[in-house]
Amino acid sequence: MGIINLSPDSFSADGLEPNSALEQALAFVEQGADIIDIGAESTRPGASPISPAVEQSRLVPIINRLVGKLNVPISVDCYKYDVAHACLEAGAHIINDIWGLQYDTKLAELATEYNAPIILTSNQRGQDCVGDIMHIVKTDLSRAIAICRQAKVPTENIIVDPGIGFGKTLEQNFQILRRLDELAELGYPILLGTSRKEFIGNILGLPTAQRLAGTATTNSIGIAKGADIIRVHDVQFMAQVAKMSDILVRVPNDER
Repeated sequence: MGIINLSPDSFSADGLEPNSALEQALAFVEQGADIIDIGAESTRPGASPISPAVEQSRLVPIINRLVGKLNVPISVDCYKYDVAHACLEAGAHIINDIWGLQYDTKLAELATEYNAPIILTSNQRGQDCVGDIMHIVKTDLSRAIAICRQAKVPTENIIVDPGIGFGKTLEQNFQILRRLDELAELGYPILLGTSRKEFIGNILGLPTAQRLAGTATTNSIGIAKGADIIRVHDVQFMAQVAKMSDILVRVPNDER
């Protein structure tokens, strides 16, 4: 999953203007992206929220331009009903909800209406995240999954994300990576988003733009532990990481 960021407030300083976003999306597909994920509101800690109108004004024109030009699904990184609805109407295929239906449960109904896959992220921002982090994450995701099932979202349209960096401590982020395979108990595909994140910088002492090797390490281990989708900024490099990791840990010997 290649990240297209339309926010000028991005933590990775990769916010793009419309023409550049279009070019980037097309390049990402050529480089091996299977999904393009477009977001317009910064999700970095402490970022100021933007109005649904502003978010739509950034997202919808780009989606309109990409539909018909891409041969891969378009995911929209948003958690507001009106924004998600407008993007699906414009031709987006997937809802990527970083709040895991904490902000608006009606996104599950929207996913059912449009037969759109929905990514549920376990987000602990603003909470006391104390205790066994995998128990906390699984409990939170089970809550969101139950909302989806009640809204009749098809099983095959639910994807779970443990929410690396979303309200977790440094050690909790590492615990999630070490124990990612425990999420398989939920029975849904797993998305992992570690790309360029702060916990990598904390360990390596590197600024955002220099976290490629750290990101590659976390993605490779994540794939070995069961991640089905990796959400990344550096598509060409990470597509190679994913391919090698899959061959090493998932592809049977007689199929290599």
